[in-house]
Amino acid sequence: MKKLIYLICICAVIDLFSQQDPQYTQYMYNQNIVNPAYVTNDLGVINFGVMHRRQWTSAVGTPKTYNFFVHAPLSNNIEAGISVVTDDIGDGVLKENNFYADFAYMINIAEGHKLSFGLKAGFTSFNTNFNNFRFPDENISSGFIPTDLAFENQNKTFVNFGAGLFYFTDKYYIGAAIPNLVKGEHFEENNGLNSIGGEEIHLFVNGGYVFQLSDLVKLKPSFMTKVVKGSPIVLDTAVNVLYNDKIEAGLAYRVNDAVSLMFNFRLFDSLRMGYAFDYTTNNLGNFNSGTHEFMLLFDFDTLGLKKGYDKSPRFF
Repeated sequence: MKKLIYLICICAVIDLFSQQDPQYTQYMYNQNIVNPAYVTNDLGVINFGVMHRRQWTSAVGTPKTYNFFVHAPLSNNIEAGISVVTDDIGDGVLKENNFYADFAYMINIAEGHKLSFGLKAGFTSFNTNFNNFRFPDENISSGFIPTDLAFENQNKTFVNFGAGLFYFTDKYYIGAAIPNLVKGEHFEENNGLNSIGGEEIHLFVNGGYVFQLSDLVKLKPSFMTKVVKGSPIVLDTAVNVLYNDKIEAGLAYRVNDAVSLMFNFRLFDSLRMGYAFDYTTNNLGNFNSGTHEFMLLFDFDTLGLKKGYDKSPRFF
């Protein structure tokens, strides 16, 4: 059991320093977390969202991610929002909190074709707590406290900025974003050792299309690609079927990582709930029982003019 805990902790550390930015199966519903240019173009409607992801359940110290976002149009061309993302690895061993504000400006390219430019600004709070952390050792049954610089407690705050583009029509969208333009070091030079951890720059590219199969049925393929130095390219693909603009179900595949089932439904015109389950297909699948992801989306119509929300890029 100790070796299993050790393996999961090491994998969690690798996840932090290579993947870094959290990944989501239901990425098409929280796009503004990574792309400040994401817009809904629904004047008078404030969009709220909450998502929770519990990765590699049944293993010890597995990553848990929480995010909250809210954004709304301020005019026909301007949208703004805020987002909060918390990533917890090892039940408090490594914790990162991100607080960001977004600003987007939208222009009309042609009839029904729009392009948005976005900027993101905020800060990240990075904390580690290895006080009760132990490595198993074959010669010392109780384990030992690691003295490597990588396992010293940290408590730092980093300012960062991001930018993005978002192009959409009433049938498809494509976006590209770099949510962290500033590369920050988590472990600085100490006792002659160079920094060994950093906030690498991430590039996200995603898109989606909607096929109208009938008056009631829509087919919605989508993809998300993440590129970061020092890690393999991460590619997520998904196909969802939306029935009567109320019930949606689909399948997703993350290359060399997981296959997923997704389901969401609209309780009211303004409220949608969703769930996704990931089955791990790589070697870590032997040590966990899958990943669970929950989401809640709420659209507050300040003007009382909307009848359903199928025009938003999240739902069309």
